[in-house]
Formats: sequence, structure tokens, C-alpha cells
Amino acid sequence: MDPFAPAPAGTAGPNHPHAGAPGHREAAVHARGLTKVYGRGEAEVRALAGVDVDFAAGEFTAIMGPSGSGKSTLMHVLAGLDSATSGSAFLGRTDVTTLDDDALTRLRRDRVGFVFQSFNLLPMFTAEQNILLPLELAGAKVDRAWFDTLVTTLGLGQRLTHRPSELSGGQQQRVAIARALIAKPEVVFADEPTGNLDSRSGAEVLSFLRRSVRELGRTIIMVTHDPTAAAYADRVVLLADGRIAGDIVDPTPEAVLAGLDALRQLEVADAPAGA
Repeated sequence: MDPFAPAPAGTAGPNHPHAGAPGHREAAVHARGLTKVYGRGEAEVRALAGVDVDFAAGEFTAIMGPSGSGKSTLMHVLAGLDSATSGSAFLGRTDVTTLDDDALTRLRRDRVGFVFQSFNLLPMFTAEQNILLPLELAGAKVDRAWFDTLVTTLGLGQRLTHRPSELSGGQQQRVAIARALIAKPEVVFADEPTGNLDSRSGAEVLSFLRRSVRELGRTIIMVTHDPTAAAYADRVVLLADGRIAGDIVDPTPEAVLAGLDALRQLEVADAPAGA
């Protein structure tokens, strides 16, 4: 049995310890009354509409929802990559929404890691140089024991001297994950991390993300549109119309698909006549 395969499904009720309602214990990241509005007047788009959600430390959480549900916006505001219109977003005890540009830059550098759909590796650098780049930029000392742990866990020991052009897509994304983890951030945000990978490489990367949580104690929040990818997480938070719409613990692809289908049916039911 694969220890990193998706676990059986279970849906969280309002009193479940994983539920997204306020008051979750040991939250690494949480939001209260979070709103984000783009545009004005007839062009106004309310991407987030009063989101209250907690993300537990030491867990792998996926954020899912129909197109336009606000999942990417939520991640960007939580990570300090975009500003909130109102409400609060906390990283630990720090309200990210109150920070100025300099403080946000320091927070993203020192306390947050990022993994994106495009690997964003520097082509002239080796895998090792790409992994260590955040420490180089921060002028920080390399913790060689931690570096060795990452390299071993992510299976990169034979690839450290290779440049990105000499690596497969899955290997490049593993380098990107190691780069995101090298500074020991409080949380890693992953935005469609398998979007540019084939199914085999995608499964490999998702397994390593799970190992980063289970074996290295990291906290990962991932946005994805793929129910199979979401099933690697400990928990799935569902969004619809900029609001929290559901919460699935120990998800399977089937449970995630059922949740998404229910959201789409609600959207159709709530649509104006003739729309």
C-alpha cells in the first residue's frame, strides 16, 4: 500500500476540528471577514465576500471551487501578494492586511514559500544553486543538515549539478519545492503546482508535497482545479461566489467531484430566470 496515496473521504461538520469556521486551533493562517472587490459601479466584481477560514499548522490543505469562485484571489491575499478590500488575513499572529510594502516583502522572504505552475527556475543556475537562491538573496546562512534532508526527501541527490534544461518537468518542480522550503517558512502556498505536468509527474510532485507535510512538518496551502490532486491533501476547502461553501476532510477524488458538482447545481438553481 502506498503510504502517500490519497486517504478515504470524510466530510467535516461544523464542529469537526478541521472545519473552516472561526476558532480553529493552531491555525497557521486564518482569515476573518475577508473581502476583495475589483472595479467599481457596473464593472464591480466581488471576488471574496466575507471569508472566514482557518488553515491548521502542519497540514496540507487544498482550495477548490468553480472557475471564478475566488480560490486564487484568496490564496494571493493570504500570501500578501494582493491587498484586501476589507477584513483581515493572518499569518500566525501577523495581520498581513495591515503591512506596508517593505514589511510585506520581508514577510514573503522570511516566512512564506511559493510554488507556482511555472517552475520559475533560473536557467543558468544548477539545481543546487536554484534551491539555495532565497538564502543567497537574504544573506542567510545555509543549514546544510536541512538542505540534505530536503534533497533526500525530494529525491534530488543525483540532480544537484544539473541545470533546469537537463531536468524533467517533475524534477524541476521538485527543485522548486525544495527552494520554497529551504528557508523553513511557516507556510508554503502552491498555485496549481501540477498544472504543467503529465499525470505521472504530477502524482510524483503531489506525493512529495505530502511527504513535506508528514515527514518535515511543513504547512502547505494549495489551489487546484484537479480533484485527483486535491485528494492528496488532508482537507479540501470549497469556495463558491467568493464564500466558503464546504469542507471535506480526508478527501478522495470522488468526494471532491461530488462536492464540486453540488456547488455547480446550486449555481444553476440560484441563477436568474433566463440567464
